[in-house]
Amino acid sequence: MMEHMAVILEKDLKRGHDALVQWRAAALELADTTPHRLTTSPVLPRPVWAMAVRYSLFLLERRAPGPGVEVRVAPWGAVKILDGPESDPHNLTPPDVIELDPEVWLRLACGITTWAEEKDAGHISAVGERDDLSDLLPL
Repeated sequence: MMEHMAVILEKDLKRGHDALVQWRAAALELADTTPHRLTTSPVLPRPVWAMAVRYSLFLLERRAPGPGVEVRVAPWGAVKILDGPESDPHNLTPPDVIELDPEVWLRLACGITTWAEEKDAGHISAVGERDDLSDLLPL
């Protein structure tokens, strides 16, 4: 059995929390002045983005543990969530995979936009039967 690799180190949890709070505050301020929330993407240092993504994926993993769906937010992290069929031992990719860009993921995690809005805009790549995380978001 392959050992689980953490999306964020325990020593970085506070830093990740603070980064997510910072990203959310900056995004909410932008969303108030941007006519289209689907373009909200605050200008923040790369390490803030990375920690915000990692911490929010950690929260998602805690909310819905399981091996059935892989959520990927490149380049900063991926987690497996929800019960269901595990990945093929020869492939390691679960049958359900969701890929999001960091700004899309963080907008969803922070409640700036909804799953339906981002999906309709073509911002979510999802393969498999469980391709809707709207019941788990925002975090």
